[in-house]
Amino acid sequence: QVQLVESGGGLVQAGGSLRLSCSASGRTLSNYGVGWFRQAPGKEREFVAAINYSDTSTYYADSVKGRCSISRDNAKNAVYLQMYNLGPEDTAVYYCAKGRTRGWSTAGTSYAYWGQGTQVTVSS
Repeated sequence: QVQLVESGGGLVQAGGSLRLSCSASGRTLSNYGVGWFRQAPGKEREFVAAINYSDTSTYYADSVKGRCSISRDNAKNAVYLQMYNLGPEDTAVYYCAKGRTRGWSTAGTSYAYWGQGTQVTVSS
């Protein structure tokens, strides 16, 4: 199985930015789409962003569109989520997940493997 590890989370003031990383070990990510999801306390997990295997197609949730940029470096077996202009509503645990195909999906059930998450906390 592939192991996914998220990093880059932390405490940031409103209006600030963070760059999250998703690194894989065990198997390569190069042939699979990858998605980012988040879950805030007391709320359901929600889709954030996704990217296909070759970085030719991306998709963002309306809640983060214009404030996030997803990218990947297959040579490094990693996917990144750059976030800008963060607000308290962005506070959540962020997860990356490996898809089952080369494409991407907004549905969590479309992903085969999940990381343990990285905490993002945005203060007012």
